[in-house]
Amino acid sequence: MKIKNIFLPVILVLVGAAYAVAGVDNVAEEVTWVVGDQPIWKSEIEEAYQNMLYEKTPIDGDPYCVIPEQIAIEKLYLHQADMDTVEISESMVAQQVESQINYYISSLGSKEKVEQIFNKSMPALRESLRDMWGNRSRVQQVQRNLTKNITSTPADVRRYFNRLPEDSIPYIPRQVEVQILTAAPAIPREEIDNVKSRLRDYADRVTRGESDFSTLAILYSEDPGSAGRGGELGFMGRGQLVPEYAAVAFNLNDPKKVSKIVQTEFGFHIIQLIEKRGDRVNTRHILLRPRVAEKDLTDAVMRLDSLRADIVDNKKFSFEDAVSALSNDKDTRNNRGVMVNPESGTSRFQMSDLPQEVAKEVNSLHPGEISKAFIMKDPKTNHDIVAIVKLTNRIEGHKANLSDDYQAIKNMYEQARQKEVLDEWLAKKIKDTYIRIEDGWRDCEFKHSGWIKTN
Repeated sequence: MKIKNIFLPVILVLVGAAYAVAGVDNVAEEVTWVVGDQPIWKSEIEEAYQNMLYEKTPIDGDPYCVIPEQIAIEKLYLHQADMDTVEISESMVAQQVESQINYYISSLGSKEKVEQIFNKSMPALRESLRDMWGNRSRVQQVQRNLTKNITSTPADVRRYFNRLPEDSIPYIPRQVEVQILTAAPAIPREEIDNVKSRLRDYADRVTRGESDFSTLAILYSEDPGSAGRGGELGFMGRGQLVPEYAAVAFNLNDPKKVSKIVQTEFGFHIIQLIEKRGDRVNTRHILLRPRVAEKDLTDAVMRLDSLRADIVDNKKFSFEDAVSALSNDKDTRNNRGVMVNPESGTSRFQMSDLPQEVAKEVNSLHPGEISKAFIMKDPKTNHDIVAIVKLTNRIEGHKANLSDDYQAIKNMYEQARQKEVLDEWLAKKIKDTYIRIEDGWRDCEFKHSGWIKTN
């Protein structure tokens, strides 16, 4: 079961995107609301509306009531973020921007079409999206700060569930529990040497002044999250970077120089310093991933199929013993191979939440059965690996109950409490903030009360 993230309503995100990126001409500029000392312009609302039409986003009510209210809510949260001096991860914002840009290009067919639709150059569009995603991150951080102390006991969860009306008890779709054993084929020495040679060539070209590092990153880096930004990661603390990368990045001092080649679980990198600020560093990098030879993948498949035969047919050892002794995946090796759903923190997955290759194999298994070996992409590193999986359990779809679905109900309870806290905070913020809604924009059924002040 997927638990809805209450921290930022979807419409609020789209409102932010809309008035940040949509291009609407010939809109008469007019102040519609004032929140504190911040105006909400009619053009913001029109742009938001146009963008939501483009995104085919449903609007629950009159858009000229819904949209300005959501913009006003965002302004209240951003004011709190300013007071709390909330900082955000620039690298995460940059990744979101590139993901959004790629989505637009994929949907519309070309960069030129995107620029035409949004009436902005690509650099201007990136800047607008950076503001939008930055605001979203700051709002979410304020909401996390407001709800961070919410906890629950089994008694709280039980009382909450017992009070739910019958028609509010959620339906839990079919779920599965899966164990996995993975093998990473050895990469040929000549492939590693070739990757290192290419990286040395890029570094030499930068050092000689023949090429710009960021241009080379755009052309050749295999990190999809940063390549479009010239390899820039944004300011990060040491703990946000893998240790091997951090050790080199934090020792760089000259922005004109390029690091030695660094190997991490993601591949091989060269790094260039952009700026240091206290205990954070902003770098750009070029990542190359050595390729596994087709023959080595085939050999690994055969080895895992042989291992499966020893487990299933010859009964030489158990799947769990094989995982502990042989699995390449450090996240599951010491956990008997049990896959953990990052969304819920439990071992239960809906089929759509599993990696595609795993879901395909699991779909044809009965509980207790082990799949044949198959090739998949490592979800973390995107490297080709080989795996076998065991279907531990399949739970058919059903109405939620405490014995089978405690964690899901606990999440529901905590999210209900979070919503209460945020609604209470927002009600007080609305009451304590100067708000003026101009004539023509007041005749609305707002989601929250108190917007229209009475003397």
